[in-house]
Amino acid sequence: MNVEKYIELKDYVLARKTADLCFKDASVLLLQTGEIVKSDVAVQDGYIVGVGKYNGKKEIDCSGLFLAPGFVDSHLHFESTMSRPRELVYYASKCGTTTFIADPHEAANVSGIKGIEYILSDTEDSYGDVYIMMPSCVPAKKGEDSGAILDGKTMKSILKNDRILGLGEVMDCRAVVDCEKSMMEKLSIFQSRPKDGHALGIKEKELSAYIMSGILTDHECSSYEDAISKVRQGMYIHIREGSAAKNLTNIVEGIVKNKIDTSLFTFCTDDKHIEDIMQEGHISNNIRKSISLGMDILEAYKIASYNPSVCYGLNDIGAIAVGKKANIVLLSDLESVDIKEVYYKGKKIEDYEERENELEEALNDTVNIDWFTKDMLNLKSKKTAISLVDGELFTKKIQRVDGLGIENKAVVIERHHNKMKYHTSICFNFGIKNGAIAMSVSHDSHNVVAIGDNDDDIMKSIEELNRIHGGIVLSSKGKIFESLSLSIMGLISNQRSYVIKEKIEKMKNKAYSMGVNKNIDPFITLSFIALPVIPEIRITTNGLYSVLEDSFLD
Repeated sequence: MNVEKYIELKDYVLARKTADLCFKDASVLLLQTGEIVKSDVAVQDGYIVGVGKYNGKKEIDCSGLFLAPGFVDSHLHFESTMSRPRELVYYASKCGTTTFIADPHEAANVSGIKGIEYILSDTEDSYGDVYIMMPSCVPAKKGEDSGAILDGKTMKSILKNDRILGLGEVMDCRAVVDCEKSMMEKLSIFQSRPKDGHALGIKEKELSAYIMSGILTDHECSSYEDAISKVRQGMYIHIREGSAAKNLTNIVEGIVKNKIDTSLFTFCTDDKHIEDIMQEGHISNNIRKSISLGMDILEAYKIASYNPSVCYGLNDIGAIAVGKKANIVLLSDLESVDIKEVYYKGKKIEDYEERENELEEALNDTVNIDWFTKDMLNLKSKKTAISLVDGELFTKKIQRVDGLGIENKAVVIERHHNKMKYHTSICFNFGIKNGAIAMSVSHDSHNVVAIGDNDDDIMKSIEELNRIHGGIVLSSKGKIFESLSLSIMGLISNQRSYVIKEKIEKMKNKAYSMGVNKNIDPFITLSFIALPVIPEIRITTNGLYSVLEDSFLD
């Protein structure tokens, strides 16, 4: 808080003036001390100006209710929800999340700085505080066919925006350890700001070198052992519970069993679809699930708000205390996270207000695959295949032999610059029969990806995807069953979230009825099949790629 604002609010703190709003007789979660204290909380001009005995021009009786600071999502990609960012913030804020640390590397991989500016613009004057971590790896790996490239010079052009908080997840671990010039430039630009990690496939001394570069966080831990090994070296661990990657149970059970201090743990959703947020909650779901696994109630709420505020140096949130923003969650029950009302900057979040956001035409015309033909679906990789892993984004490299189960054909098609590049391979453990799925959401370069058990349906879905300028298409027995248009960068829909929810649920149920493995999310899992920074094997426009061997295969 600046001096001018302090002078303006001081008399409310001293009770010389009566605040506009006061929460009376609440059970207040003081996460900074680990206490629950009966108190009034006074609010003026969006700030907490009193915790103690206060009155207000408007008073809310909170007897029998708990008052907690708004939750923080420490790492997410708005684009992964497929809803407009502003609308996602609304639905998540109704679940208690009032601060969002977003990495728009999906938009940046398609449209560069213009994609980031779209995220900033759409969340301006929103229902929560939205901060941006500048995407560090666009493309995710050198040689990838993304729509744009972000180098140090390009990053500097937008740094003056005060919502640019730090550097986004550094996926190219090798570039850090090897002190690759362009990566060192990016780390230098953000030397005094938070830097997020993505520490997969790197261990022991190389992991230590990666951390010593100043990278502060990691959200890719799927086991307690992996998480605690990084916490011991001073890293913050974002405990992820998304739609496909669900790591919370393993990590929290380890924390509870070993009675570990939780100061360096936070919660995140990373990639979570809007329909899952509407059904089970947002960070509220992480809290509820952690408590059900035996975590102390106050520890779970501390991980949800206080810890991330310390991690990212956001000194005006994360606690119920004077001078903090009045981002407040009223609950009737802490264990079940039964939320009654949510306030952002002292104002109750009520109904969603639509707002037009004019788009540059370039953001609506990003899928260009007219050149792709059915004869290009002939297999290029015939001996080595990808096998998906239940409940994870990891994959396994296997040799293609008889008796391994249902074979599906996967294809990745460059969609940004008409390079006419593509690759085909066999994929196991997806399981779709008599149909195909095609998507323009394909981390991180977001080329077109399709999978199916026959060329007719695969091509049918690809052609429809091109016609609607990007999205998700499900074909069955030669006909289009359903499609969801994601016309904004091939990532985000112009339709309302409830429409997206209905269409995704309809397609997901159909996909499962067509044999898709019920231990995976068909769309999110498929969207990661081309990402060459997650072990063990990926299919890219350049070929079948072994992440661990850093080489292309047959």
